[in-house]
Amino acid sequence: MGPIQYGVYTSFHHHSLSPELQAKLLASVVIILILWLLCRLIMRIVWRQTEDVRTRYIWRKTLTYITIALGMILVGHVWVKGFESLPTFLGLLSAGLAIALKDPVTNVAGWIFIVMQKPFTPGDRIEIGDNTGDVIDIRMFQFTLMEIGNWVDADQSTGRIIHIPNGRIFTETLANYSKGFHYIWNEVAVLVTFESDWKKAKGILRDIANKDSEHLSKSAERKIKETSKKFMIFYTHLTPTVYTRVEDSGVLLTIRYLCELRHRRDSEGVIWGDILQEFARCTDIDFAYPTQRRYDNRCEGKAGIERSSGNDGIKRSEDGADYGIMEP
Repeated sequence: MGPIQYGVYTSFHHHSLSPELQAKLLASVVIILILWLLCRLIMRIVWRQTEDVRTRYIWRKTLTYITIALGMILVGHVWVKGFESLPTFLGLLSAGLAIALKDPVTNVAGWIFIVMQKPFTPGDRIEIGDNTGDVIDIRMFQFTLMEIGNWVDADQSTGRIIHIPNGRIFTETLANYSKGFHYIWNEVAVLVTFESDWKKAKGILRDIANKDSEHLSKSAERKIKETSKKFMIFYTHLTPTVYTRVEDSGVLLTIRYLCELRHRRDSEGVIWGDILQEFARCTDIDFAYPTQRRYDNRCEGKAGIERSSGNDGIKRSEDGADYGIMEP
């Protein structure tokens, strides 16, 4: 063998991987490949057994977490000599990550909190900070909402997807629509004129509310009994109620009733349809709306009232008639 050939052979042999390193690389590839194949096999079985989207999602996310955790442990065991040095390695790694990657570490801590404590799960409707929507995904660094509300009325979907860092679970106020009660209280305000028979109108509204939400009260009672095992929830009346209040423009009658979480707009539509139909049959009930009225004291039996020198917005004539504008 010539000098040049010997030099090339020596250089190639010097830079080639050692048998030990090759064995570790091969073992790592085999572990990752086996875990990936097992995950695909299990998911294929799950897909064949069920078509429920929620069940498939939970299986997929759970298998992903388990596969990643097993992969890190098994591959780490291949590269780290013995488990006795693994805690030290993980401790040093965690300390370095906590300093260099504060926000990502906070998001991972938030993910652990979400997975362990379950303040919300996929499918729940939540409000966190200024964002409201249905949870459609939870990942290690962020969770995803299908946004509702914003420029759309009555908690309807906007079509936008919002990605929120998991760390916000520690700093923002969280409201969960779906945990516990499974129903929300909704109100429909109906304003009738002062001249209307408001007692009759109140009775009509009460009958409509009872008809459209009667089945929810019985179901809600069962839900409260189940929820009371976890949360301190007290409700004495679950049946619809109509409250009365006087406003500047008329008598305000407010229906308060239970509705299902995602049927708020539908329930309002049904109730308003019944209200319009029933009020149309009554000649003594009218909706109140912004109007202007001209009134004359002589027609109301108030002629001859002494003129007032105050500036109250009313023009008074010499014959005792008052002319003005009243905006109810």
